[in-house]
Amino acid sequence: MFALYVTNPHKLQWRYVGEAGHPVGEEVKVRPTYGGICGSDISVWKGKLPHADYPVRAGHELVGVVVEKGERARYDVGTRVVVLPNTYCGECEFCRKGQTNICEKKRSLGVNMDGVFSSEFVISSRYVLPVPDDLADERAVLVEPFAVVVHALGKVGIDKGTKVAVVGCGNEGMMAAVLARYLGADVTAIDVNPLKLETVKTIVDVRTFTYDTLPEEKYDVVIEAAGAASAAKQAVELARPGGHVVLLGLVNEATFPVVRIVRHELIIHGSIIYQFPGDYMKAIHYLRMMPFPVEQIIAKTFPIAEYEKAYEAAASGQPGKVVLQFG
Repeated sequence: MFALYVTNPHKLQWRYVGEAGHPVGEEVKVRPTYGGICGSDISVWKGKLPHADYPVRAGHELVGVVVEKGERARYDVGTRVVVLPNTYCGECEFCRKGQTNICEKKRSLGVNMDGVFSSEFVISSRYVLPVPDDLADERAVLVEPFAVVVHALGKVGIDKGTKVAVVGCGNEGMMAAVLARYLGADVTAIDVNPLKLETVKTIVDVRTFTYDTLPEEKYDVVIEAAGAASAAKQAVELARPGGHVVLLGLVNEATFPVVRIVRHELIIHGSIIYQFPGDYMKAIHYLRMMPFPVEQIIAKTFPIAEYEKAYEAAASGQPGKVVLQFG
């Protein structure tokens, strides 16, 4: 089989690595259809994740088809599946509470263990989930990143009329705006890049503002998805008294107005990835049911042979997700 490796920071290689082998026990062999490139993939490529290992097979967002199964595998040959890219032990105190996303022994595909950007791969069937026939591949490839916002928004109550601000309209921010609007919220999307705001408006009916045109309003819920210190601080400033701030973006440090948090009884939530399988199942449900053209978040699709162009496009800062097509 062939596989895409990050051999060292800034170095990609599509190379022959031998046969994938036959699945045994609960394992399945999966043939990829589409794979999404996300921010962590770019960070590994650029050498910005200190816990990344090299060389490492790239990729973790994927929809594919089971082509072979072990004798105890949960799913049959021909089943379309999405991949859970974060392992969990099932035994630590967090796993026992269902908090698999903060498992003490968690490892991540495409970061510190081999990922799934290959012509085929073998994986335990506990780390895949079937997708229904009426969920097209172009939406199914979004299940993993969409589960991230499902988990984040699940920390707060959002329903009809809730005033929600989304700070940062990268891929996760756009998905957060789409889901909040689907849940009935009045959504305001904020970003420094007008092109990203134009993109989200083509998908869902939301108000959009750049930072310098933002009106003086406060919000019931503020989702910080920019991953910048200034955005995290602004998220706190935008929350109304008694409001919620969900920190979804990853930034090492930020300075917060503690007096405002205390005097206004703001509730700050950290949110990391998702709990499996619950958040995945909810993501699949929403992607099946929502009428918005959420697949338009995908800006460009490249054949796997053009992986270098795909990574450059994903790192360009232009709006929308970049996807690789296999086969």
